[in-house]
Amino acid sequence: MENTESTGGRAAAPAGRFLTGRKALVTGAASGIGRACATAFAEAGAHVYVVDLARDAAEAVAAEIGGTAHVVDLADPEAVDTLPDDADVVVNNAGLQYVAPIQDFPVERFVLIQRVMVEAPFRIVRRTLPHMYGRGWGRIVNISSVHGLRASAFKSAYVTAKHALEGFSKVAALEGAPHGVTSNCINPGYVRTPLVENQIAAQAAAHGIPAEEVVERIMLDRTAIKRLIEPEEVARAALFLCGPDAGFVTGASIPLDGGWTAR
Repeated sequence: MENTESTGGRAAAPAGRFLTGRKALVTGAASGIGRACATAFAEAGAHVYVVDLARDAAEAVAAEIGGTAHVVDLADPEAVDTLPDDADVVVNNAGLQYVAPIQDFPVERFVLIQRVMVEAPFRIVRRTLPHMYGRGWGRIVNISSVHGLRASAFKSAYVTAKHALEGFSKVAALEGAPHGVTSNCINPGYVRTPLVENQIAAQAAAHGIPAEEVVERIMLDRTAIKRLIEPEEVARAALFLCGPDAGFVTGASIPLDGGWTAR
């Protein structure tokens, strides 16, 4: 059957460079999953907007991949609204974690996590959808988590935010479908990133176990595959969702969890 998917007026790109002529906005792109996504999308031909709070790291990544750095605090709504509105691809990846029982959880930290991980993605998608609709093509990739599908103790803010992101992604999928725009979530388990490494001490304190036992006893306890995920594995999944074989994939939540949700 002939492929009738709209290319938004672009000439066909060489194999492997299927995002040539596209622009991709990636948040949290200075390290971890975001950096891996920025690199993968640049290699696929996209011009990448490298969005992060860490100026030096964001500028270094942008220089390395030929992208453009945007140093923005995603907790500041006015700053978020200064980001480019002409992205064809949006990867909502930026996040932060805080580990504490609900009764001890700082209210201001809970609010901050929702602002960065729920409100900022909403604002970014809201700004970029008119451009995507105008071109008849767009891809929204939300880096959710297994915690968008399951809960864990001591992570009330993070689990709440990821569940909200899941719902938002599905609404965007329904609204975007008539305009050639897809929206999906990727749901990794624990990924080898600074975000994960930095929570080991907090996990040890919350669970009352030695820090050196956290990865095996807490992070990998519910997975069938006993290793951390590499950022590049998540990036390849994100790239697939923007490629020529995923035009009918929308409103989905794709687990990369080593079997966690199979239980």
